[in-house]
Amino acid sequence: MGLKNLTGLVLLSLAVIVLPYALPDFYFKLIQIGIYALICIGLSLLLGYAGQISLGHAAFYALGAYTSAILTVRYGWSPWLAVWVGIGLTIILALAIGIPSLRLQGHYLAMATLAFGEIAFVVATAWVALTGGPSGFGHIPKWNVFGYRLVPPRADQAIFYFVWAAVILGLLVALNLINSRVGRALRAIHDGEQAADVLGIPTATYKIKIFVLSAAYASVAGSIYAHVSGYVNPGPFSVEHSILFITMVIVGGMRTVWGGVAGACLMGLLPELLADLEHWRFAIYGLILLIIMMFIPQGILLGVRDLIAWSLEKLPFRKADSPGETE
Repeated sequence: MGLKNLTGLVLLSLAVIVLPYALPDFYFKLIQIGIYALICIGLSLLLGYAGQISLGHAAFYALGAYTSAILTVRYGWSPWLAVWVGIGLTIILALAIGIPSLRLQGHYLAMATLAFGEIAFVVATAWVALTGGPSGFGHIPKWNVFGYRLVPPRADQAIFYFVWAAVILGLLVALNLINSRVGRALRAIHDGEQAADVLGIPTATYKIKIFVLSAAYASVAGSIYAHVSGYVNPGPFSVEHSILFITMVIVGGMRTVWGGVAGACLMGLLPELLADLEHWRFAIYGLILLIIMMFIPQGILLGVRDLIAWSLEKLPFRKADSPGETE
């Protein structure tokens, strides 16, 4: 996984421990950001490494949420078992969409997932008997961890730690994947699919597998959301949210899974930090995103890294070349 990534995980873990005390009024927002970050980690694998675009990840998010909600509320299942059923259904649907779409070159996956996202949203809204329709339904049981039931508001801090523990675990899986043989193959596919084919890499197989994994991340995030909030309705699962997830990954930086986390944090906290500016907050928020997209196309995370590296090179006390070096 590498020393840098390991250091990043340690620093993130320390930040997670401290944040509830530093920002006690932002519990709900920090929990929501963690759920979005989990989706963006999976999406960054698909977008930044496999070079594929999905416009329907909110549908997989919804599938995980509604599967967990329905099984636990109406059939009395354990949330821990329901989440695995949600993952299983997501894998089946992702394969049904991905196999015909990803065997073709071009943006067929984007079009297929866009259609799937619209269908899923319509089903969640119109199938009142199953999903509760536009009003949704509640009384979804909370997570039970080692006999401790995470019930807000008494357990807001425990819920926060639970959600971000899932994010760190998701990061750990993703980082190990991209630093393996599979990750090297994905980078080759992203840089040139035809060249990867010539090298003997089964490009279609790898793209399908990473799409399924990315969808599974969204499904797990949906299950976590359902049992944390205790209520689901179609609102958070529209196509607009799929576009929001992609924007988070692009703003954070596509070429690293850390970018998904950074983008989710930035785009999640920024509206809250600008809340006191009333109507101006939307203009400022849009302007900040526009500046990032125009002047930091590699994403905020890699942009900051490059800025720090450039600043260090310009320091007046930077160590001169050693006498033994030759030009």
